[in-house]
Amino acid sequence: MSATVEDIAEEIRSYIPGTEEIVVQYVAGYLLDLDDAAEDEDVLEIAQLILESAIPSTSKDALKSKVQVDQLVKKLGELLEEPLRKRAEKNRAGKSNELVRLDKVMDLSKTTMSSTIALGEGVDLESINKGKASRVDVKKLEKQEAKLRAKIEKRSRRDLYEGSKLLDQYKKQQSYEEMFMKINPLDAAAAAKNKSKDIHLPSIDVNFGSNRILSGASLTLAHGRRYGLIGRNGVGKSTLLRHIAMREVPIPSHITILFVEQEIVGDDTLALDSVLQADVWRDILLREEVSLNAKLTELEKEGDDKRFEDARGEAETRLAEVHARLAEMEAESGPARAAALLAGLGFSEADQSRPTRSFSGGWRMRLALARALFVKPSLLLLDEPSNHIDLNALAWLEDYLQTWSGTLLVVSHDRAFLDAVATDIIHMHSSRLDYYKGNFTQFYSTKSERDRNLRKEYDTQMEYRKHLQAFIDRWRYNANRAAQAQSKIKILEKLPELHPPEAEETETFKFPETEKISPPILQLNEVTFGYTPDKILLRGINIDVGLDSRIAIVGPNGAGKSTLIKLLIDDLKPMVGHVNQNGRLRVGYFAQHHVDNLDPNMNPVQFLQSKFPGKTEQEYRQHLGNFQISGMTGLQMIGTLSGGQKSRVAFAVLSLQRPHVLLLDEPTNHLDIEGLDALMSALSSWNGGVIVISHDERFITTVAKELWVCADGTVNKFKGDVQAYKSLIVSNIKARP
Repeated sequence: MSATVEDIAEEIRSYIPGTEEIVVQYVAGYLLDLDDAAEDEDVLEIAQLILESAIPSTSKDALKSKVQVDQLVKKLGELLEEPLRKRAEKNRAGKSNELVRLDKVMDLSKTTMSSTIALGEGVDLESINKGKASRVDVKKLEKQEAKLRAKIEKRSRRDLYEGSKLLDQYKKQQSYEEMFMKINPLDAAAAAKNKSKDIHLPSIDVNFGSNRILSGASLTLAHGRRYGLIGRNGVGKSTLLRHIAMREVPIPSHITILFVEQEIVGDDTLALDSVLQADVWRDILLREEVSLNAKLTELEKEGDDKRFEDARGEAETRLAEVHARLAEMEAESGPARAAALLAGLGFSEADQSRPTRSFSGGWRMRLALARALFVKPSLLLLDEPSNHIDLNALAWLEDYLQTWSGTLLVVSHDRAFLDAVATDIIHMHSSRLDYYKGNFTQFYSTKSERDRNLRKEYDTQMEYRKHLQAFIDRWRYNANRAAQAQSKIKILEKLPELHPPEAEETETFKFPETEKISPPILQLNEVTFGYTPDKILLRGINIDVGLDSRIAIVGPNGAGKSTLIKLLIDDLKPMVGHVNQNGRLRVGYFAQHHVDNLDPNMNPVQFLQSKFPGKTEQEYRQHLGNFQISGMTGLQMIGTLSGGQKSRVAFAVLSLQRPHVLLLDEPTNHLDIEGLDALMSALSSWNGGVIVISHDERFITTVAKELWVCADGTVNKFKGDVQAYKSLIVSNIKARP
């Protein structure tokens, strides 16, 4: 029986306990993909190097672990004995001197040598082959070279992906304080005085591994402008933000930078203190102030000795410098600013006094956002901030960022958010950055018009070329028209080389039509629910869902939106009232944790097969294609897919249930703009019922016909659209004392 990924992974975990799971999965996948390794590559030796490099050099048991690695590699050699033997035989067969008859004859003396062939010095190929013809099939040689290049690129892409995950793991080991002080020195703010905070880098290259993300691109960020960075999933937007944040592109040193990328690590620090400590230099200076005051108090007791007078003078001078620095950064107003930021993001006064470890991942992400806003860097970098907050917090954030005094660069797929916040759009594609003035709606209009003009110009020029070529073909051998034909040939040769405009990228999703069932389909009648009898979350709820229902549920986090969905799917039982369901009803439920629960060690085809057995591989692949998981993507490990691709797999799973009603809890997270358009279009044309919980204004406006607000223990229909609801939220927040 052949070894599987899990077999190898289990051996690694057994021999080297504590190895990071990402390293375990990478080594297991690498060892099973033997066909993709170079012929002379010692796969076991490379696996040993990777495993040894994963052992912390500071570990007391490092030597013992390396001995265990040696033992593990021997065990893996036994496990993979058969595939390694076959690979060796295949490689030996490939190197045999078998004679092959080639078809096409060419003269090598008149041909440029392939770039993949190297000759030693002193060999005069032309003189050796003079007057001789070599029987080399150039097309076959080129074909082999293309295969070799494709193989190298495929390995590079895989290594790039795994390498990026390993690098991220390494970066996470560095403390926030260390990174902050390294990226933003204390004297940066002082150095910024009278200096421009505009960024203009006329030509930057951004690579990750062997992957070229930007080539000769111009990065221009004017101080005080708010830029939305958009582009397809996988184009490298987040990588660009990381390069800027780490100053791997030459951002002027006096410009302070902060990048909100991941949630904070939970510990016993209170939420309010966590925000205050985010400004590392403020925190350090405040601690130094306390220390200097204590030192001066001690020195006062020591009398008038010359030594103590000098020490007092030094301490007083330094204390004055510290006070000046703290005054510059408005340290005194820190607690009030931090509390206001947390309140805007949904933290109650009680929440602000809770330790960070008591918050869920989504709330910790909000804390990370509050910390960044508190620091007020010259350049703030945000990566999909709307993914982690509800509509109430999003409305507040949009309003807050509209008055942001520094420069903002935000990656987002939320069109309404970009319309509210962005003053400029940067479109990242084809290894370059294109700039557009205005918000997303203005960008879309301008780009669409530009694309139409480019297509029209291209078609016109191609028609002109076609006309010239037709004249040439008809008259070039006619004695009377030969001169005219030659003139046309010269015109054609002088025309610039044309490249067709990039095709507009579109996607389509498809949900299967559902059969009619008689009402009532799904109802909540006077339902009351609480997780404990003394703490009622929802009271007296009435909802009637039909096949024509299009309902969006909004409200603050913790109000009971997800609980309401669980009551509808019968995951929770009401304390009072009852749930009516048609006996034939099939409900499809999508939640973000469903994306996380996809098996990372299976490919999408295998995962669908495990959930819905009985179809052919081609049928599974065809179904995945309905959600843009096509080609080799359907055979990639789910763990290597992007968040947007995982969402597409989850939707493919959902549609195989052939539901009558879809309940979607934050379905837009991770989907790029094209994927979001595809989902909206599919839901709009589908004939079943839809209930969505979402913070995406455009998604709600497009898909839903009714807006229901879940707040204060009730769920009521809202008389107005999403924009009216968001305006109400902001006005209520501003009205707070």
